[in-house]
Amino acid sequence: MTVQANNNGLHLATFGSGCFWCTEAIFQNVDGVTKVESGYSGGKVKNPTYQEVCSGLTGHAEVIQLTYDPKKVTYDELLEIFWQTHDPTTLNRQGADEGTQYRSVVFYHDATQKQLAESYKKKLDSAGAFDNPIVTEIAPFTTFYKAEDYHQNYYNLNGSAPYCSFVIRPKLEKFKKVFAQKLKN
Repeated sequence: MTVQANNNGLHLATFGSGCFWCTEAIFQNVDGVTKVESGYSGGKVKNPTYQEVCSGLTGHAEVIQLTYDPKKVTYDELLEIFWQTHDPTTLNRQGADEGTQYRSVVFYHDATQKQLAESYKKKLDSAGAFDNPIVTEIAPFTTFYKAEDYHQNYYNLNGSAPYCSFVIRPKLEKFKKVFAQKLKN
């Protein structure tokens, strides 16, 4: 496995941290991230639909796969954003979203990403950064299935929808305050 996404020196990262609409909205704002796609990973069913993933029977998590320029943002910085923008201590749940598809997971693309994710998780747990132990799964990346078109760029296209207003917007505003120095101009 390799993280090289293309010949331009861009790399891939794949994270699950609850609803992919929230995660996508956050990482779209990170300087150095050139592309974010919502999709499914970590399960056994090929080419799953949203309805199949929501059933909890596919084994897939809602994830985002992002392409990034490591000269502008490091994998360590992406991990920092990942762990600080969701609750990695709740098993198969983020807020009101519950089920295995909402699990906290890092799908690593190579040995370096694996080592960095495991090290970061261990440091956070050792430091007592959260009141409860981190349950984030760290697993090898296998396949990414892009979600249906209506899930892509969801917050930007549906910002006034109730879920966007009450769940995504507050999370995004908090992210922008905490990570102001990492935002795109």
